[in-house]
Amino acid sequence: MLAMVLDRPGVPLELRELPTPSPTAGEVRVTVSACGVCRTDLHVVDGELSNAKLPIIPGHEIIGYIDAIGPGVHDLKVGMRVGIPWLAKTCGECPFCRSGRENLCDAPLFTGYTRDGGYATHAIADERFTFALPEGDDIAQAPLLCAGLIGWRSLRMAGDGRRVGLYGFGAAAHIVAQIALWQKREVYAFTRSSDHAAQAFAHRLGACWSGGSDQSPPELLDCAIIYAPVGALVPIALSAVRKGGRVVCAGIHMSDIPSFPYDLLWEERELRSVANLTRNDGIEFFATAAEAGIVAETVAYPLSRANDALSDLRAGRIQGAAVLVP
Repeated sequence: MLAMVLDRPGVPLELRELPTPSPTAGEVRVTVSACGVCRTDLHVVDGELSNAKLPIIPGHEIIGYIDAIGPGVHDLKVGMRVGIPWLAKTCGECPFCRSGRENLCDAPLFTGYTRDGGYATHAIADERFTFALPEGDDIAQAPLLCAGLIGWRSLRMAGDGRRVGLYGFGAAAHIVAQIALWQKREVYAFTRSSDHAAQAFAHRLGACWSGGSDQSPPELLDCAIIYAPVGALVPIALSAVRKGGRVVCAGIHMSDIPSFPYDLLWEERELRSVANLTRNDGIEFFATAAEAGIVAETVAYPLSRANDALSDLRAGRIQGAAVLVP
């Protein structure tokens, strides 16, 4: 198989021909048809997330078709269209797993971080953490496997307030905006102050207001979700929500949060973070996405140009989501 491999953080990925792996007990092998490029991949490649398995094949927004199954696989069959997300495996035994919070498992595996991912022509996945999908557009749906799933979890965690602020209008936010609008909410989009293209993109999707993250919205928000990995946005978002409002940090990595006056948190404002996802999140989200007609806007790159896709994402040159096509 062909794969883009990271040998150590801070260096470009290298395209290599590797032996095609075979699935073991409880696993399936998938021929990858599309793999989204997530900001978390950048954190892995740039070394902002420590403890990655090296060398590693990044990528955790995978759509493909099963071409082989290992012993003990019962529910998935060869030829099925499936999605492989970030959460690759959990222990099933820790207090979090036993209490229905597998996203907080003490001994998890993560696709493209501690287990090889989808920047390749083939990928191996645990049957239990693989989503069977109906037919659809592989490129358009690949970002749903993380940007969509984490976006969905963060929106649910933010509560059901009418005015929703989204800080960082990229892959996740442009999906979440569509869900929030379908739910009859108001969306306020915050971008880099100079990113007029992203602000126009947000308006095109239906946001009632868009502007720089250094600007105050015209009305106080009921909740805000921060997708940009910028800790300085936390006090800014807190200042933009009403009393009793909630700010959710949706990224797996964020720069340090600066000190801020207690007044920003007072009056029962809340600050929360999102960690990974559960399989139930996926079941709920894919049903909602189908009902709401969610469409991810994508820019496709051939697998060999994974470094270009990461560079464009890093520089903020992508509207929507980048997707690699083997």
